Amino acid sequence: MGAHKLADSLAYPPRAMRADRAAAYLDMSPASFHRLVDEGVLPRGHAVKGMVIWDRYELDAAFESLKGGDDNRNSMHKLLGIK
Repeated sequence: MGAHKLADSLAYPPRAMRADRAAAYLDMSPASFHRLVDEGVLPRGHAVKGMVIWDRYELDAAFESLKGGDDNRNSMHKLLGIK
């Protein structure tokens, strides 16, 4: 049985993601994703055998931490720094 790569249209989110897929998972551009990582809003990726990958659970936790508060902004406003 030969190696088989899964199609890009997965019916489930992968546990580990490279930057482009992690950005898509959070519904933002790769540039916005990297900016938020650089600002410490989102977690840094992990180096694994020459790849940098993001853990979906860490992304979920970072996103959840943006939600609190009593203001009327939704979590994407907070994530993107929109006032």
